[in-house]
Amino acid sequence: MRMMLKASLDTEKANDAVRSGTLGKLIGESMEQIKPEAAYFTAEGGKRTAFVFFDLKDPSDIPSISEPLFLNLGAELTYTPVMNSEEVETGLGKVR
Repeated sequence: MRMMLKASLDTEKANDAVRSGTLGKLIGESMEQIKPEAAYFTAEGGKRTAFVFFDLKDPSDIPSISEPLFLNLGAELTYTPVMNSEEVETGLGKVR
């Protein structure tokens, strides 16, 4: 299922990772594991935030995706199922 992962990083933990030079490595490792369709990085609510779109093959993958972000960056995570325009059209075709 296509998912959007919103990851808002704890400012102090992310600052420490920037100072130690590990933030890029941590994000890179997460992206390598997730293999996103797209990933966007911004600031939202004063926090470094990522919006990552990827195929979640099995719900049991959620802990292995989440825990490094929780443990290393104090992230607040939200998983949201999403659709592209073709999937919306297909879904609307099922409405009776």
